[in-house]
Amino acid sequence: MNQLVPHTPPLAPHLILLDMFSSKAARQGAVIRRKSRDIDRLIGRDAFVRELHRRGYRAVENAGQIVIFCNNEPVRPLT
Repeated sequence: MNQLVPHTPPLAPHLILLDMFSSKAARQGAVIRRKSRDIDRLIGRDAFVRELHRRGYRAVENAGQIVIFCNNEPVRPLT
């Protein structure tokens, strides 16, 4: 017997950003990580980068992941 699963509409991009930067790690100035494809699909790369600039945060991308430094300290590559 097939049950209908109610469709939950996707959240608006600004709500996703609010949720992301309201996480405990982000509030404490730590690091958070998200899949690149989720950022592109749910928020949009341009909107995401604008929000990073607005907050003074930096991010790096590698292997399909975006690592966001939720502070405005310098990021120094080790290699």
